Amino acid sequence: MRVDVVSIFPDYLAALDLSLVGKARRTGLLDLRVHDLRGWATDRHRTVDDTPFGGGAGMVMRPDVWGRALDDVLPAGGAGHLVVPTPSGEVFTQRHAERLALEAHVVIACGRYEGIDARVAERARAAGHRVSELSIGDYVLNGGEVAALVMIEAFGRLLPGVVGNPHSLVEESHGAAGLLEYPVYTKPPAWEGLEVPEVLLSGHHARIERWRRDRALERTAARRPDMVAALDVAALDKADLAVLAGLGWQVSDGRLRPAEEPVAE
Repeated sequence: MRVDVVSIFPDYLAALDLSLVGKARRTGLLDLRVHDLRGWATDRHRTVDDTPFGGGAGMVMRPDVWGRALDDVLPAGGAGHLVVPTPSGEVFTQRHAERLALEAHVVIACGRYEGIDARVAERARAAGHRVSELSIGDYVLNGGEVAALVMIEAFGRLLPGVVGNPHSLVEESHGAAGLLEYPVYTKPPAWEGLEVPEVLLSGHHARIERWRRDRALERTAARRPDMVAALDVAALDKADLAVLAGLGWQVSDGRLRPAEEPVAE
C-alpha cells in the first residue's frame, strides 16, 4: 500500500517513523511518503494561501498550489483515494479505516488556516478519484496533520503483517462485533487490594469467553448505547440477549431499544 501525505509542516509527521507504522515502513509493508506543499509554490515566498472570497477572517489554501501537488502525487487515471481531514467532514470510524486499508494508494491532504479551497476536492472527483472529507471528532484543530496521524495509525495497523497477532484485531473495540473491548488484566494477580477476576485464572476457556463477552456488552451499554442500538439482533445469542435485558434493553420490531423507549404506533 502506498500513502502520500502533503503538508506545509512535513516534520509534524515524523511520528510515522515510530512504533508499528514505522516498522511497516522499514520492512516495505507500507510505502509512506511525506511531502512539503510549499515545494509546489511558484513565488519566492513559497505562498500557499490567500484571503477568502466574500470576506471573513483567516486565510484559505490556494487551489493552484494544491492542484500541482495532487497532479504529482495522485496516480493517473483516477485510481487514487484522496482523503481531506476537515472538521466539516464525515466522522472517521473503524469502518472507514477498514475500507482505507484495502486501497492501493491513499493521498492525505493536510489543510491549514481556514481550510483548502473547495475546488480542489471537486477537481479530484471530476478526475475520477475517490475523495473522502473526514473528521476525527467534533472539535477543531490547527491543521490536518494530527488527523492524518490518527487515520494512518488506524488503517495502517490493519494491513496484513503489521500487527503481530492478527486475532487481536478481531476482539478490540469497534471491531466486527460492534462492541467496546472487555476489561483486560495482567500480572500480578493481586495488586494493592485489587484482584483479577477469578474466572480469568480458571483456565476454562468457554467461561472466560462468556465472561469477556458479558463485560463487553455491559461496557458498551454503559458508555456507548448508540452502539448497542446498532447491533444486529440476529447475530446475538440467548446469553447476549439476557445480559442486555438485564441492562434495560429489549428487542422490538427487530432491533434493540432501551426498555423505557416507547415503540412507535
